[in-house]
Amino acid sequence: MICRSSPYRTVLRDNAVPTIFDLTSHLNNPHSRHRKRIKELSEDEIRTLKQQKIDEAFERKQATQELNENNEQNTVSEEGGEEQEEKAVPLTLEERENKDYLKSLFEILILMGKQNIPLDGHNVDELPEGIFASDNFQALLEYRINGGDEVLRKRFEMTAVNLEYCSKTQQKQMLEICENCVREETLREVRDSHFFSIVTDEVVDIAGEEHLPVLVRFVDDSHNLREEFIGFLPYEADPEILAVKFHATITEKWGLNMEYCRGQAYIVSSGFASKMKVVATRLLEKYPQAVYTLCSSCALNVWLAKSVPVVGVSIALGTIEEVCCLFNQSPQLLVELDNTISALFQDNDEKGNELKKICRSQWTGRHDTFEVLVDLLQALVMCLDAVSSDLSVRWNNFIVGRAFVLSSALTDFDFIVTIVIMKNVLSFTRAFGKNLQGQTSDVFFAAGSLTAVLHSLNEVMENIEVYHEFWFEEATNLATKLDVQIRLPGKFRRAQQGNFDPDMTSENYYKEILSVPTVEHIIQELKDIFSEQHLKALKCLSLVPSVMGQLKFNTSEEHHADMFKNDLPNPDTLSAELHCWRIKWKHRGKDIELPATIYEALHLPDIKFFPNVYALLKVLCLLPLMKVENEKYGIGRKRLKAYLKNTLTGQRSSNLALLNINFDIKHDLDLMVDTYIKLYPDKAEFQDCIPSNNSEVTDDA
Repeated sequence: MICRSSPYRTVLRDNAVPTIFDLTSHLNNPHSRHRKRIKELSEDEIRTLKQQKIDEAFERKQATQELNENNEQNTVSEEGGEEQEEKAVPLTLEERENKDYLKSLFEILILMGKQNIPLDGHNVDELPEGIFASDNFQALLEYRINGGDEVLRKRFEMTAVNLEYCSKTQQKQMLEICENCVREETLREVRDSHFFSIVTDEVVDIAGEEHLPVLVRFVDDSHNLREEFIGFLPYEADPEILAVKFHATITEKWGLNMEYCRGQAYIVSSGFASKMKVVATRLLEKYPQAVYTLCSSCALNVWLAKSVPVVGVSIALGTIEEVCCLFNQSPQLLVELDNTISALFQDNDEKGNELKKICRSQWTGRHDTFEVLVDLLQALVMCLDAVSSDLSVRWNNFIVGRAFVLSSALTDFDFIVTIVIMKNVLSFTRAFGKNLQGQTSDVFFAAGSLTAVLHSLNEVMENIEVYHEFWFEEATNLATKLDVQIRLPGKFRRAQQGNFDPDMTSENYYKEILSVPTVEHIIQELKDIFSEQHLKALKCLSLVPSVMGQLKFNTSEEHHADMFKNDLPNPDTLSAELHCWRIKWKHRGKDIELPATIYEALHLPDIKFFPNVYALLKVLCLLPLMKVENEKYGIGRKRLKAYLKNTLTGQRSSNLALLNINFDIKHDLDLMVDTYIKLYPDKAEFQDCIPSNNSEVTDDA
């Protein structure tokens, strides 16, 4: 209990545990009735006491400063230690100028990163021999010289205009230092918070090489869940090598302790899923608490579809993305599609308007993507056919060409049967996946419904012939509506060279090649990403007061919190603390609403009075399955997407990308300069410029 009106300040310890006090025992104690009351101070007396405290603090500060100054003088004069002497020696004029010069170079590189300016300006390979064209870095450097930078002017005033001021090697070295310093600002906060989760996004092409974007989740000092981009990892075709390099980069290069990792999730394109599964398995073997989960930014059905090991599904997903991308690039094309939808859905305006609205969103990432596509397929084909055969020159050649190619892809029977079967198989996980991206209470109850979902899928697997017959009939009806011939895929017929089994019908072929492996895979994937450990963690969501209320405060989190026992500050008092937590919310005032999310619970004023609950909530919200409630703390992924969208593949740079995506993170130029001088003492000295007439340019500064 704290008396806030008293001039005396009482502060609870960080590890203080709430205690139930007996506030009535003194009434039965005759001796306590005659104790002197504490004198209540007037406002003037309180003001006087405060002023005395301020004066005393100021005197103590002055005394401390004088003492420190005396100690420093004595240390330098008496001990004469080498370190103190080095610190006391001022920099020479040449050293100071060199530092200022390097600082100017770093400032230019940081500007280029933040503004997404590629280092290379012109394509040197296409220029005639002997013609010099400065790159973007040198152009900015020259612009700064012309703008009055005396340090750079003195360095390069006698340099020929056809010389390269800073070599590619030096630029790369300095960029790596910029990248490491900016990343370190984020990683420092991650280490301070101890616990974190690792998330990767889809493999991307950077200057011709495949890379994995890596993001980290952690709770900062202000109790906010953040998801920050921390860099790219070169992709390896061999999953075992990839797992080793992935672990080495995180632990050795970036300095994170994987013992504190509490979750891992990998969003991958089709074809990469099995390899990232190996990475997840290897990390789980070393760190059992790094739970393998789904990521909140990806719908469950989309994630499952991308992981299906069937080539036809991968091709279908790629086609869907291309169709969505084409229509989103052209507002005029969207209007044409709207008109086509209106004509097809004259008798159902509500359905037509809903589809028009969906077409203007990123519908390829929805829980019901395949259902939407089946509904839209006829309109898409008719619209694309009209565009590709239009003779009025309304469309440019690119759109006409893409419309023709995509129309042919959509009217391939292999594509039609694939999307229909995927729609029906994923219908069993649609509601389950939607709840996983809903409110905290939805996630909690969804975890309890997994058994029912698996039961339904197992029932489908046991009766796959019956189910597949219905699915195939739906696909043939849709193909007939689009005037598509129903037959075995051409690639299969060509491979068999006419010698395939006559009993091999299209229906049997797609059952064996698509329906059976898809259902089997989805069952196994659900078991893998919702392991016993993951489900136990999700059961701990009953700590959130709104979930607690829906359960009538009849919860037993301590039985599921065993996996986090070592993460708690006072595990021995967990049971008593949870009891106090339940009582607090069960007997709350009528005007007090129950916090609905972990985010709200973490920001309660008295949450630190429940240290074990606070620790559990922090670890739970790190699970990649839990969404980042406050959007401004989850913009790392959006900035990553924006960088990849706005930057040509050949101009992408893993170093500049980090500076661009994390443009608001503070940077220390002096630290960058000092780091460069320590790592490259020879190159940090005064450097002569090097010739740059294309064929004679060297890599040495």
